[in-house]
Amino acid sequence: MVRRKGLVAACIALVALVLLFQGASVYFSTQEQSKAAGRLSLYRSTVIAELERFSHLPYVLARDPFVQATAEGGDRGALNIRLRGFAAQSGVDAIYLMTTQGETISASNAGTSLSFVGHNYAFRPYVRDALEGRQGRFYGIGTTTGLPGYFISEPVRDAGGRVIGVIAIKLDLTDLEAAWRDGGEQVLLANDEGVVLLASDEAWRYRLLRVLTDAERARIERDRQFSGADLRPLDWELRGERSARIGGVDVVHMESSDLPHGWSLHYFASRERIVTLSWLVTALALGVAAVAVILYQLKRTERIGAALRRSEAEEAELRLANERLAVEIEERRAAERRLQRTQKELERASRLAALGELSASVTHELGQPIAALKNHIAAAEISGRSDPTLLAHLSGLTERMEGLTRQLRFFARPGQRGLEPVDLDVAMDEALALVAPNLERAHVTLSRRRADPPVVVQGSKLRIEQVMTNLLRNAIDAMEEESAAQLDVSVGTGQGDEGAAIGWFEVRDSGHGLGAATLDELQEPFVTRRASGEGMGLGLAISASIVREHGGRLVAQNADETKDGAGGAVFRVELPLVGDDGEDEI
Repeated sequence: MVRRKGLVAACIALVALVLLFQGASVYFSTQEQSKAAGRLSLYRSTVIAELERFSHLPYVLARDPFVQATAEGGDRGALNIRLRGFAAQSGVDAIYLMTTQGETISASNAGTSLSFVGHNYAFRPYVRDALEGRQGRFYGIGTTTGLPGYFISEPVRDAGGRVIGVIAIKLDLTDLEAAWRDGGEQVLLANDEGVVLLASDEAWRYRLLRVLTDAERARIERDRQFSGADLRPLDWELRGERSARIGGVDVVHMESSDLPHGWSLHYFASRERIVTLSWLVTALALGVAAVAVILYQLKRTERIGAALRRSEAEEAELRLANERLAVEIEERRAAERRLQRTQKELERASRLAALGELSASVTHELGQPIAALKNHIAAAEISGRSDPTLLAHLSGLTERMEGLTRQLRFFARPGQRGLEPVDLDVAMDEALALVAPNLERAHVTLSRRRADPPVVVQGSKLRIEQVMTNLLRNAIDAMEEESAAQLDVSVGTGQGDEGAAIGWFEVRDSGHGLGAATLDELQEPFVTRRASGEGMGLGLAISASIVREHGGRLVAQNADETKDGAGGAVFRVELPLVGDDGEDEI
């Protein structure tokens, strides 16, 4: 009877351990899938950014007077030199001009062993699209170089609007593969027909995710899209919505098909971490159960020992068992601590993946209009029909926007690089110039107090301006519903809490104030007092980090109530002054 009860208990324990292992596997699979989704979104944004980065360049080149003149029979040699310079400056693989019959008459690689000049590409779809008057796009292996590339084309027209040629560029996307490999990732990009175009594993390139139809194979042959490539099926299969088997290994699989041309991006993550963590949780539970059983047995043994007076040998054995139990308990506690650390690492990884996705999205969304603006500026400079002063001003604004996007690296590599003496009044002038349209639109009255003599601190001028701009925009937003909005901006010097000389600037508004919120709460990332969809709550978090990096501090408080009942908030930034020797004053 006792033996049967023990067998039943063992079976129940075994079933419980199996269920626990399965539950842990489901939990950690969900965590790994969430992390993989974040990485996939990041890589998707990167691919789209690469495809769109130079989309406006052929449009600009098609309107270049030199290109139009050459298409009408002008000097090809001069255009070869001009296109070579454009290709070197922009970083594209090649730029070339073709006739309406598809024959290349001028190219950036003219005179080289891989020159496109003299070759006819009328069989390519992107050439046919341009000859029909629209932009063409195509990915394939180059018939001249044997190297893959992404081709973008535009029709070249004469003064009457007639198509007289085709201008095209070739982009090398293999840098994406190198980035995936360097990051230790398993990623592949396939076109709408299931042909792998790019992959972190070179053996996957030009493999098939599905069987091609006869019509698809005929089109590939006609366009010579993958000349010399052996289009064989890839060793993979789907095992569920988010699971697959590739190369004989079960992996987590995430797919994004929301890409241009119907392309799809696939991300694979190893399941080894899931299995390891699941076994760790199961072992920990088994250890806890064993401890509970041992403690129960010890109590039972004590009761029996009080009645039977165990012998000295049995008592020695019991003491030895206690010692082993203590060691085992400590080992189980160590395993539990390791599990907790692992769980915290998973949480941090998820947050970093989300922030990485946000950073990539912001960079992508700003990068496209910046690239378009630079291309239009280049077109205006080429045509020589615009105001040089205006072009210089627009170029300066474009460079400033590019500098702001580069500040997203601040999350990963904070440091003291590029420090220089910064005049706070000059920096404030730049910041106020940026928000001038906001001030005018919100009907804000500006009061400005400058410092005399100038206040100079050591730091990054662009980052300090970023802090000023964030504080000014927050102040303007806080006064949106005020009928008599007043903004006071001051710059000055003083002494810090430890008696050191400091430079400071203040932004005071007449808005709703901070309320009951503290500065620490407002600096928390993704915490915002604005309406949903109007802000992400990163401005003060980034500003506070920049100020701390410069050895200063950011303070905020509600403004004192005035006689007319107006309130508001005051944000003050204090930074160490630059001494006579150019160093920070301590």
